[in-house]
Amino acid sequence: MRKKVTVVGAGNVGATTAMRIVEKELADVVMVDVVEGMPAGKALDICEAAPIESHDCTIDGCTAEYGKARDSDIVIITAGIARKPGMSRDDLLSTNMGIVAAVSKEIAAVAPDSVLIIVSNPLDAMCHVAFDNSGFPKNRVIGMAGILDSARFRAFIAMELNVSVENIHALVLGGHGDTMVPLPRYSTVAGVPITELMSPERIEVLVDRTRKGGAEIVGLLKTGSAYYAPASAAVEMAEAILKDKKKILPCAAYLEGEYNIADLFIGVPVKLGANGVEQVLEITLSDEEKKALHSSAAAVQELVDDMKRLSQ
Repeated sequence: MRKKVTVVGAGNVGATTAMRIVEKELADVVMVDVVEGMPAGKALDICEAAPIESHDCTIDGCTAEYGKARDSDIVIITAGIARKPGMSRDDLLSTNMGIVAAVSKEIAAVAPDSVLIIVSNPLDAMCHVAFDNSGFPKNRVIGMAGILDSARFRAFIAMELNVSVENIHALVLGGHGDTMVPLPRYSTVAGVPITELMSPERIEVLVDRTRKGGAEIVGLLKTGSAYYAPASAAVEMAEAILKDKKKILPCAAYLEGEYNIADLFIGVPVKLGANGVEQVLEITLSDEEKKALHSSAAAVQELVDDMKRLSQ
C-alpha cells in the first residue's frame, strides 16, 4: 500500500509539489483548496500526464473537504495569501494566521499521526501557528525554508565557479527572510570550502543574493513569486520522511535550548526520518555566526510576539 500525502493549497507551489510527488512515485496525493473546482481540475490534469510520465500514483483534488486527507502520512501546508499593495504586515500576518490555524485543526482531526511540513509565509511564524493549533509534538511540525535558501546559495555558487551543482553542499540557517544566515565555512565544492575558491568579496555578493533570492524572482515575475524551487524543497523533505532516509537538511525546527534559543522555530540542521525531526544537530559557530543567528531568531520572535498581540 502506497503512502499518502495531502497538499493543502492548490496554487503554484501546491500543485507543483503534488505533481513532483506523484511523478517520483513517493505517494498518492490529495490536494485541498478553497477555490471551487481548482484542485480537482489540476489533479485531473496531472492524472492525464501520468501515462506519459509513466507512474501509477493517484492524485485527487477536492474543495475545502478534509475527509479525503484522512490517515495521511504527511500534510504539506502551502495555503495562504501573498502580501498585496497597500497591505500591512499585520494584515498579512493576521490573514495567514487564520488560514493556517484552521487548516491545522482540520488536519489534526483526520490525520492525527501525520507530519506537517509548513510552506506558508511568513514561514517561521506559521510553524508556531501550526504547532499551537494541531497539538502535534515538536518533531512532527517542520518548516521548509533552509533547504530552499541553501539550494539558492548552491545554485549561485555553481554559476560563479562554473561547476556542477552536484558537487556543491551549502548551509543556510536562521529565519526565512532578510536575516537568514548563509554559512560559507560550511559550504563546499567537492569537499573544498568555498572560502578557498573565491574571494571574500565575491562570497559576500553571493550571500547577499541568497538573502534576496525570493525578492529577485518576484521582481522578475512582476505578478507572482517562486514556486518551482520551493516545491522541490518541500518534496525533498517529504521524501526523507517517507523513505526514513535520516537525511541531514536545514529546516525550521522547534528549539528548546539548542544554539541558546528556546521556544522558537528557526532554521537549523536536522536529521529527517520517519518520525519527522529525529535530531537537531548543533554545529560549532564562530562568534560572528552566533550573533547573526541570534539576530535572525530575534526577528522571528518579533513576528511571534506580533501574532500574540493580534490574537488578543
